[in-house]
Amino acid sequence: MVQPRGERTTGNALARKWEVSVRHAVYHKDGTRYNNLTRFPGALFDPRGYVVFNTEADYFRCPQVSIGAEPNVRPHISSISGYVRMEK
Repeated sequence: MVQPRGERTTGNALARKWEVSVRHAVYHKDGTRYNNLTRFPGALFDPRGYVVFNTEADYFRCPQVSIGAEPNVRPHISSISGYVRMEK
């Protein structure tokens, strides 16, 4: 994703751009390490797409997400059922 010089990519910016209605949006450039979602529905974003978790239970039950101080996603959020690809 190409961004204007000086503009920072964030989950909130991508949620607005892609019209994803969530209460909490977090972004990681590699799609593997995130801050914890704390409000739901919430979404994890990468430069090419996103996955929405409607409830906290959905988030904690996702086998690809390892919850900790910083959640890890393995191998990548695109491997999660429901991932929406927005850009190539």
